[in-house]
This record gives sequence, structure tokens and C-alpha cells, in this order.
Amino acid sequence: MSHSASSRVQEFIGDPFAEKSLLPQEKLEEIFTDIQSDLRFDHELNGCLNCGICTATCPAAHYYDFSPREIVQLLWTENLDGIYDAMQEKIWACAQCYTCAARCPFGNSPGGLIMILRETAIKHGMESAKNVLRPFSRVMLKLISTGNQLSPDMINPEHFADWGPNISKVDAPLKLLRKAIPMPTLNTTETAWEVNLKTSVELYTIWEETGVLDQLETVDENLFDVIIDIVDEKKEDWEDWKDEQDDDD
Repeated sequence: MSHSASSRVQEFIGDPFAEKSLLPQEKLEEIFTDIQSDLRFDHELNGCLNCGICTATCPAAHYYDFSPREIVQLLWTENLDGIYDAMQEKIWACAQCYTCAARCPFGNSPGGLIMILRETAIKHGMESAKNVLRPFSRVMLKLISTGNQLSPDMINPEHFADWGPNISKVDAPLKLLRKAIPMPTLNTTETAWEVNLKTSVELYTIWEETGVLDQLETVDENLFDVIIDIVDEKKEDWEDWKDEQDDDD
């Protein structure tokens, strides 16, 4: 496997590209091998005319130091240093709208390639992945413990300050209002709806089999430990319930 020589490494934003690689060549090649071995890679990367149509139509490129064309070029030329550098910040600017894929004359999908880069960053425990995903830990914990991504008590001025004056529309006596909703499963602010035990265990099984929980351990070990405890407890409850049904029969 031949790769481009070390060339493009930013040690911090605004810094001229340095000549020194941030990682040993062996580690850079390991990261690239994981990217290239993904089944989606050959479908998402077919070549590059360097025309810039993807960047010209990219919403994120108008607001961030981000270019879909740069990502494609780095992967096409196998620029290992540049790929690793992009994985530290730039790949997280993509909104995953896939406008780039719809416009590319070569049929590339920069958005799809960025998804592969993000998953690889998580697999290798990169600090960029940890920083980006850390704010979602509360949502992850809510999903595992209740089966709901969000619940009414999570929508409040403290957690959604960026809503500005619009947050006043949800800043209301939620418990009182939800008691007026006739469906009993909605008479709570801790969950949006009731998820039965069987569904929860099936969700955990999917996450285990697809490696989601392993990736979570790489990103946030403390959250992983908490979630594993919840998963084990739910599984025990599910087995106890099945035993009770067998006894009734």
C-alpha cells in the first residue's frame, strides 16, 4: 500500500501546516486501513475532478472551515496526515444533508465518506469524537433507561439556551398540563411514552450485536459502566417475567 508523503497537519486552528506527523506512520496506516476496509468506502468514492461543486452547494461550507472536496481529495490521494488532521475537527462540521452526493458528477458521496471517518474516529477513541459525543450522554442514558430519546423534563431554558425567546413556549407547568392528557402513558414528564420491557431488551441486543456498546466504552467509559448496569438489570427483569409466564402455564 503506497500513500502520499506527510504533508498536511494542523496542530491547531490557524496554524500553518507543519512538517511533522502527529502520529507514527504505522498508526496512520492502521486508521486508513479501517476507513478503506469499510464496505461503503468503494461505493462512496469513485474519483474526483476537483470541480468544487460539492463545496459550492454545501451548507456547512458557508459557515465553517470545511470543504467536502478537501475530504474527498485527502481520501483519493491517500494523504494519511491530512485525513487524520481532518478527523480532529473538520469532519464534525458536516450536517449529513447529502447535497454533495446529489450534485457530484462522479457519483461520490462526501457525506457518506465523512460518516465512515466519524465511525473510525470513535473506534480509535479520538478526542474529537469524545468531545462531540459527550453532550449526547444524557440523551443516550435516557434512551437506554426509558426507551425514549427525549422527555418533557429535558426541554427547559437551562438546556436549550440557544432557543432564545422561543424557549418560553415550552417553559410551562408541564406536570399539570400532561395530567390533562387523557392517555395514562403520557402522564409523566420523565418519559414521552411507555416502552415495554421486551422492546428495551431487543434494543440492547441490537446495540450489543452491532458493536454500539463497544464504541460507547471507547468514547465514555463511565457512561458505559452505568448503561451496562441498566442493561443487565433489564435483562434479569425480562428473564424473571418469562419464568413467571412459564409457571402460570
